Amino acid sequence: MAKASKASGAGMLQWLGLAFIILIADQFTKVLIVGFYHLGDSTYVASFFNVVRVHNSGAAFSFLAGASGWQRWFFTGIGIVAALVIVWMLRSHAGQKLFAFALACILGGAIGNVIDRVLYGYVVDFLDFHWRGAHFPAFNVADSAITIGAACLILDEVLRVRRAG
Repeated sequence: MAKASKASGAGMLQWLGLAFIILIADQFTKVLIVGFYHLGDSTYVASFFNVVRVHNSGAAFSFLAGASGWQRWFFTGIGIVAALVIVWMLRSHAGQKLFAFALACILGGAIGNVIDRVLYGYVVDFLDFHWRGAHFPAFNVADSAITIGAACLILDEVLRVRRAG
């Protein structure tokens, strides 16, 4: 029993380590953007991509960005609760590699965006993709990790259902 507990603890540390790497990458890139760009500054990189400094006081795709300020603490609270639930889930599922990978990605991204909300009151976004007049909202490393994690959760569920069927 102690061996199984030790193994799951080591597995959980692996996933928390991945979340920490994502968090560090996210915060490092945001520090660079805040340090070298003013709000709205943009650098052309390729015909489909710019680096730009944007502030998002809302959630994904600037949802509720125009609200009166309550959303800052609402989304901070959601991020904290999500992080706690994910850590709790990682304790039980550290051995399920794809599922735990997905959770670690979401955890690192969620904490990265929570830090922004607490420090600045908004999330710093800077990756700006566009193509033939279509423009995708700017995002950051945390958002990318959350998206990858969500896609992996879907893949994990599809694979689980296939195995069960």
